Amino acid sequence: MSIGLIALLDDVAGLAKVAAASLDDVAGQAAKAGAKAAGVVIDDAAVTPRYVTGFAAEREVPIVGRIAIGSLRNKLLILLPAALALGALAPWAITPLLMLGGAYLCYEGAEKVLEAVLPHHAHAHEAQLAPVALNARTVEDQKVASAIKTDFILSAEIMAITLAAIPEGGLAMRAIIMAVVAVGITVAVYGGVALIVKADDAGIALAANRSRSALGSLSRAVGRALVLGMPVFLKLLGVVGTAAMIWVGGGILVHGLEEYGWPAIGHAIHHAAEVAGAALPAAAGAVAWLVTAAGSGIVGLVVGAALIPVASFMVAPAWRILSGALRPQRSPA
Repeated sequence: MSIGLIALLDDVAGLAKVAAASLDDVAGQAAKAGAKAAGVVIDDAAVTPRYVTGFAAEREVPIVGRIAIGSLRNKLLILLPAALALGALAPWAITPLLMLGGAYLCYEGAEKVLEAVLPHHAHAHEAQLAPVALNARTVEDQKVASAIKTDFILSAEIMAITLAAIPEGGLAMRAIIMAVVAVGITVAVYGGVALIVKADDAGIALAANRSRSALGSLSRAVGRALVLGMPVFLKLLGVVGTAAMIWVGGGILVHGLEEYGWPAIGHAIHHAAEVAGAALPAAAGAVAWLVTAAGSGIVGLVVGAALIPVASFMVAPAWRILSGALRPQRSPA
């Protein structure tokens, strides 16, 4: 009996070691995959704060929370199973779907550029697209819905990068790793966004410190700096977010074209990045990245600008016709 018990305990210990090794493997692979998706994560963090600007302070964190929940739903309930299914059954469909998402990002970014450069024309364009928007009852609902749609595209890119970074293995293991990355990235991005949007409130609290000590003086100085600096920082972050949408979308399109046998644009951008990096060897990596982002951004801006009239004169009228056909007819009283 004692020998059997000892054998059982040995088996349990062995299983525990295997489980621990599996957990370490999951953590390690999740960290590597998350690191490869870091560029899109930064873009996601830069894009989101612009969706909470203009709202009352008490609504900022709830809005971020709603977007975060929508982001988790995007990643875990839609994108994760879709990525695994497509990877197993129809890997050929991943690239065109990513390119479609990239084109949408370009369009969204180009709309923001149009709004900044030609605000009157942008308002007319928005009026044309009004029937295309979701049937949201409030401006907040519209903002949240728009943020979740944009997050869907960025999350799709994150999940695709994660899937590609995971070595071949069992379906369950790949699903667990992708879920860990999805939750970790969502918490990191939207936790950071919540801190950013509430920094001015923290600044007001610090500036109200009435202590006459050196620590109180430092607190007031930091608070005033936060109060004065955060509006500028948020505007700058909005610009970065718009640029991120354009260069990420353009980059997706460039890579997709390369996969379909159209490498000229990608090769031109890569060559320009190499030349710029060689010209400034002390900062070759940073310069090459900037040139690559700029090249992708030019592609994204051109595509996005081309899609604006398409959305105005083709998509919007088609949607109006479709929504009118689907709308239930009221019987006369």
